[in-house]
Amino acid sequence: MSFSSRRIAALATFAATATSALASGALAATVYTQTNSASGNQVQVYSTGADGSLGLTATVATGGLGTDGGLGNQGALAMTRDRHWLFAVNAGSNEISAFSVTPKGLVLVDKASSGGTQPVSVTVHENMIYVLNSGGSGNVSGLRFTWNGHLQPIAGSSRPLSSATAGAAEIAFDREGETLVVTEKATGKLSVYSVDEGRIKGPVVFASNGQTPFGFAFDRHNNVLVSEAFGGATNASAISSYDLDDEPLSFETISASVPAHQTAACWVVLARHGRYAYITNTGSGTVTGFQVDRRGALTPLNADGLTGLSGGNPLDAAVGMDESTMYVLTPTIGKIVVFHVGADGSLISAGSALGVPLTATGLVAR
Repeated sequence: MSFSSRRIAALATFAATATSALASGALAATVYTQTNSASGNQVQVYSTGADGSLGLTATVATGGLGTDGGLGNQGALAMTRDRHWLFAVNAGSNEISAFSVTPKGLVLVDKASSGGTQPVSVTVHENMIYVLNSGGSGNVSGLRFTWNGHLQPIAGSSRPLSSATAGAAEIAFDREGETLVVTEKATGKLSVYSVDEGRIKGPVVFASNGQTPFGFAFDRHNNVLVSEAFGGATNASAISSYDLDDEPLSFETISASVPAHQTAACWVVLARHGRYAYITNTGSGTVTGFQVDRRGALTPLNADGLTGLSGGNPLDAAVGMDESTMYVLTPTIGKIVVFHVGADGSLISAGSALGVPLTATGLVAR
């Protein structure tokens, strides 16, 4: 039976059928998270085995330290578009680690200063890396990496956030690498920086539609989709979308605070080549899905916001290269929860992997 026919069968029957499709090995993937341990940060590597199930297969030291606590972030790990390099924040030792992704596993190649205090999020475009440092007064700072993975600070690249008490959560390049966006939970702002030959200008600061802007993702047309946690208020989760233009720099609302009817939406991921967006609601143990049209407008998939049930308190999420398998990091129950993403955006439970520590942060899939 082909993968396509398995997928159709999965959507027509119970969740057990989707689990069977995973077991065929058709959805082979590798998923990375990190322990954020204060005694020595490590990247955990999860892989699909011969039976298709996801399991912990390796643990690789970053050479730096974590914090043993939550970072209130998205993007603690970042991977290059060609999937050959992985970068990790070391929030306890103020460093970034660079790994080569080889057929035999991860190889730590280099480690460098993050350019600030308590790095929580990292983003990469071509040979440029920018880091969000949330400690102290907060800043963003840049590095380049060479063809062999060595890290070099970009002189004069550090820039402030909109406030010394921004409570920033995530940094990411747009799809062209021409702008950087940072979400600021405490100020309710979105700070946007122009990128010019590796250095950045800004920030230009825009108000978020909803309270506590947290995680975000760029859709296939470079619109920005931002989760809104509303301070963790019960059933107040929402998501907004924005049209980002770089000349002149502008940030215009497309869909404003579309309700999820769940609690504490903090992370955003896209699947099915950008046709669907999902937020993980850490306060309610759920995932809420939205259809994304060509303009970036958002339509909820479920009236009650309950597209998937992860259990625990879900944090980060990632989508595999097949664009139809989603992984949800849920440290409070020690799992990475797996879903099959249907052609209609529905989520079908497809098992889970154990061994995730309570302090885990960041999630990347390949």
